[in-house]
Amino acid sequence: MKIRKAVITAAGPAQRSIPVQVLVDHEGVQRSVLAILIQVVLKAGIEQICVVVHPGDEERFREAAASESCNLQIVTQQEPGGYAHALHCARGFSAGEPILHLVGDHMYVGLETGGAAKELVALAEAEQCTVSAVQSTRESELHAFGAVGGRRLASLPGAYKVENVIEKPTPTEAEQQLLTPGLRAGHYLCFFGMHVLTPRVMEILGEQLQAAADSRTVTLPTVLAELSRHEQYLALENFQRRYDLGTPYGLMMAQMALALRSPQRDEIVYQILDLFSDKELGRRGGNLL
Repeated sequence: MKIRKAVITAAGPAQRSIPVQVLVDHEGVQRSVLAILIQVVLKAGIEQICVVVHPGDEERFREAAASESCNLQIVTQQEPGGYAHALHCARGFSAGEPILHLVGDHMYVGLETGGAAKELVALAEAEQCTVSAVQSTRESELHAFGAVGGRRLASLPGAYKVENVIEKPTPTEAEQQLLTPGLRAGHYLCFFGMHVLTPRVMEILGEQLQAAADSRTVTLPTVLAELSRHEQYLALENFQRRYDLGTPYGLMMAQMALALRSPQRDEIVYQILDLFSDKELGRRGGNLL
């Protein structure tokens, strides 16, 4: 199994403006969020990229990706059918091949050499199966992520055989169904926003969408839960930093993380400390130190 293609979804109402936002990357160069994601994908050895967008956003996304030399295809989600439906809109692009999939509203800092994407692709190709990147996450954050439960594989460092998948579980559901040996108490394996998906995933997704009265009730976790009952499905733990750019201050935190990896790190740290010592801010918002 050779992974040559990647799909980035960016069609959701809360998502569509994020990938075209411009940040200053770790090299001090202004790039759109989409361009930074494309760099991560290319460094993982991907040859073709598809971005799923809202109708009318095609030109904005082409402009946001213009700085990157890549084989790029834009696909539109013609109706607001939810995230899983948006992914299924790329079925013509995937054309029966496995894909690397990223969500367009997450930033991965520390992956300048390919990082998690490259490791994910390598494991999927070696094991010939679907693999999701996951991260140990506090139970207080479960409401924001899909989560998996399973058992650690001694033969594959950092990898787990997935036995259960739940979309945004409650702490009670997680405790009952997603406990994973080896994690700290109150922590669970949550999606990192990056997956390698075999063609069978797209098939199950199509079947569930066809059977659903409302396509928005179909989620990637429901599809992956079904997949895990029929074939091997692995999760690979990642220790890099992810930033959900759709949350309050998400873009700011991602920009700060990129800045602190730049050659101007010392100057930026000095400016941050200077900001913390600002007496006017202290009077308005309480002591910051």
